[in-house]
Amino acid sequence: MASSTPDSPWPSSTHDSFSGSFNIHIEEANPDDILPVLEDPTSSTSYSHNIPKPPPVPSKACTQNKLFKRLSQSCYVPNETIDTWDKLFKEAYGADVYICTKDESSIPVHSSVLTIASPVLGKFLQQSKVRNGMRYIKIPGVPYEAVYAFIRFLYSSCYEKEEMKKFVLHLLVLSHSYSVPSLKRVCIYILEQGWITKENVVDVLQLARKCDAPRLSLICVRMVVKDFKAISSTEGWKVMKRVSPALEQELLESVVEADSRKEERLKKKEEKKVYLQLYEAMEALLHICRDGCRTIGPRDKVFKGSQVACGFPACKGLETLVRHFSGCKTRVPGGCAHCKRMWQLLELHSRICNEPELCKVPLCRHLKEKMQQQTKKDEAKWKLLVSKVVAAKDTLGPISGRRSRLS
Repeated sequence: MASSTPDSPWPSSTHDSFSGSFNIHIEEANPDDILPVLEDPTSSTSYSHNIPKPPPVPSKACTQNKLFKRLSQSCYVPNETIDTWDKLFKEAYGADVYICTKDESSIPVHSSVLTIASPVLGKFLQQSKVRNGMRYIKIPGVPYEAVYAFIRFLYSSCYEKEEMKKFVLHLLVLSHSYSVPSLKRVCIYILEQGWITKENVVDVLQLARKCDAPRLSLICVRMVVKDFKAISSTEGWKVMKRVSPALEQELLESVVEADSRKEERLKKKEEKKVYLQLYEAMEALLHICRDGCRTIGPRDKVFKGSQVACGFPACKGLETLVRHFSGCKTRVPGGCAHCKRMWQLLELHSRICNEPELCKVPLCRHLKEKMQQQTKKDEAKWKLLVSKVVAAKDTLGPISGRRSRLS
């Protein structure tokens, strides 16, 4: 039987002490069943009921209270008022300004409305000259329909859904250029609701950067990182690579960083899984040595033929390991991997146990005394392992409660 350290085998008397602590009912044990100690690595997922339930859906009364609050604050705008402003724009009664578009079309508007709705347009109006009682402002580079939808929004905050989806990028540029944050929020919302595709995400990203839309920019970057292979082969990526190599380098770095974070998360997840299994093994070992489980337990434990098998998954693998450990004939230090694993579990338990004088786990006090002989390097490694295993206790409940739920 091997020791916990290859260079310092435990004396044979400890083997006799361990074997004498158990009442073992003889049955065939397959050594292949010993690896790993915990046979069901997904057992910890069965305790998800400890996660608190989500809060309830807000009731209708809550919605009504919000409506009353809006009314009390005089923030409610009836549809009639909105229709009035929309009608004022469409009929252009008393208009004193013409908005000229790139196709030499013009839209009659009111200077007072433009000045209030857009401070940028207000400054343009102050600088414009009056000709025949009218002022003229040019909005170049944008289709007439987009300019029409933009000006209409300044009046009544109304828009046609199809027009908004068709000219959303133009309207995003106009809302940023002429400082209309309410329209900008609408454009960003529409872009976020499934408008962005693999083919246009690079273009939207560049536009979001220029229009100071950080949330939209972040969504585009995440989309590029998530499906980099497909997006990097699009025409938009090729154009961006040619005209903006700095942005390409930034996106490539984001992809590499995301891959590194993913690998780190997977690594931590696997480590946490191991610590959870070790903690379960510690509790299962204490359960076997104190209460007895299946066909193995303390010397004073009397097994009943009608005893129900334990439903805790960790006990089965540990029971097989204990059975092998008590009867193993290999005495070469480090010669038996199963015994070495058992020694490590016993030592880990002795480091966690706070009551070695009363503990029923074999060799608990003996191993605590042996700790004094270890080097500082080994001691530091064990302390780190113990801290990780103890921290795993927060994610699992007591063994008794989990066994009853699994039975």
